[in-house]
Amino acid sequence: MNTPHPLTPVLERGLAALGMSLGPQAVTRLLDYVALIDRWNRVYNLTAVREPAQMVVQHVLDSLAVIPALHHQLAASVRSTGSGSVPGGTSRILDVGSGAGLPGVVWAVAEARWTLTCVDAVAKKAGFIRQVGVELGLQNLHAVHARVENLPTSEPYDVVTSRAFASLSDFVVLTRDLVSSAGCWLAMKGRVPDDEMAALPSDVRVFHVERLAVPGLDAERCLIWLRRTEA
Repeated sequence: MNTPHPLTPVLERGLAALGMSLGPQAVTRLLDYVALIDRWNRVYNLTAVREPAQMVVQHVLDSLAVIPALHHQLAASVRSTGSGSVPGGTSRILDVGSGAGLPGVVWAVAEARWTLTCVDAVAKKAGFIRQVGVELGLQNLHAVHARVENLPTSEPYDVVTSRAFASLSDFVVLTRDLVSSAGCWLAMKGRVPDDEMAALPSDVRVFHVERLAVPGLDAERCLIWLRRTEA
């Protein structure tokens, strides 16, 4: 008989609080991912969070909390433009400055129909994400070692996201050619960054600001949704 993972209750309580349901395989993969971060962190310093239980809260649940809003936005994009990804179908998402693979790895585990590309300028971090994809069997996860401004622009993404990567202005300037015509940017932030929003380029606008509640996390979280202004 398999011994239950000690962090399974932490993750399952968080999922329940978010109103989300993941199958046993996804739960196992997420906890295996935390174990991989913990192991690699001792050598490569992937994250300042050292306790696996806190990794579940501050990394896994923090990333999972975004998924309902992301589903809603992808569906809304199809309804309003008649283009982009089909609801329930494949979406291409770029995770910029992914670090230990956040949120890209978590989203790839939770939603197999999304194709996640994680890019990081640090080779060891990109290598870690690549190893995670192999060990967890995630065919929809890709890792690229590069500066984001050097990525090819021939196949733009439905969503370009970042989690504590840069200011909003730098984020959109560096990735503007990587967002599809019907796509958008999604910045994961702590407090609402009013100063950053005011400093955006004139051809980019914030179309939605959404506050998040992450189970077990006593800190502010919000999503900043952006797209190009209409000509």
